[in-house]
Amino acid sequence: MFTIQASEFKAKCLALMDEVARTGRTIVVTKNGRPIAELQPHRPPRAKSIIGLQKDRIAIKGDIVSPLDAGLWDAMKK
Repeated sequence: MFTIQASEFKAKCLALMDEVARTGRTIVVTKNGRPIAELQPHRPPRAKSIIGLQKDRIAIKGDIVSPLDAGLWDAMKK
C-alpha cells in the first residue's frame, strides 16, 4: 500500500487516479499523519447468490412437472 499526504494528493489527484487504474494498487491518503481515505480501483460487485442469476434470461417451454413417456424409460433400460 502506498501512502501520501492530503496536500500532495490534492496536487496530483488525477495522475494518482490513473496510476491506481493502471497498477491496481491502493493509495492511502493521510492528514496530519493519520489515514483518512483510500483510493482503490473500482471492482464491480460480485453476485452474492446464484439464485435468480438467470432471471428473465431463461424461458421454460412446456410441462416440466409431468412424468416422461413410459416408453422412453423402457428404451433406456436396455
